[in-house]
Amino acid sequence: MKEEYVYYPAMYFTATIHEWKPVLADDSYKDIIIDSLRTLVSKKRIELNAFVIMNNHIHFIWQSLQNSTPSQNQASFMKYTARQLLLSLIKDDKDLHASLKVNKYDRDYQVWKREPLGIELLNKAMFIQKLEYIHYNPVRAGLCELPEDYHYSSARFYNNGSNSFNMLTHFTGN
Repeated sequence: MKEEYVYYPAMYFTATIHEWKPVLADDSYKDIIIDSLRTLVSKKRIELNAFVIMNNHIHFIWQSLQNSTPSQNQASFMKYTARQLLLSLIKDDKDLHASLKVNKYDRDYQVWKREPLGIELLNKAMFIQKLEYIHYNPVRAGLCELPEDYHYSSARFYNNGSNSFNMLTHFTGN
């Protein structure tokens, strides 16, 4: 019996820290995001085309691969990173950890704002628009002059091929 393949288009994904708190200001917390993405790539759950990690939000372009759906990858990423961030904050920054305390029926703490945004990129023009938006985010925030100067971004990969995070794939249009 021939195996059937499911095609998932590239997605622009953005998630915000609850109440825009600067949880990701410290690079060690950005590294939690990097490690999670790297794991999803190494387990062949996603292909990562672009990313930026800011102090209080993230943007990605990713594509789910055969063995997992976009919603599964999003849920897994959000749950895992929230748990890891909370564990790190309880050790390193008790005040920031306490600021994430919420009075909700289903949780004691909330790291990510509910319902992150995911948009299918249906053509190359949409991909380019989102890629440029992602890469210029740190420039607009005043964190650097050129997109490739910001470390926690894929801009350097698209500028000179540097794949220091070992998890990026150039988008091929599929």
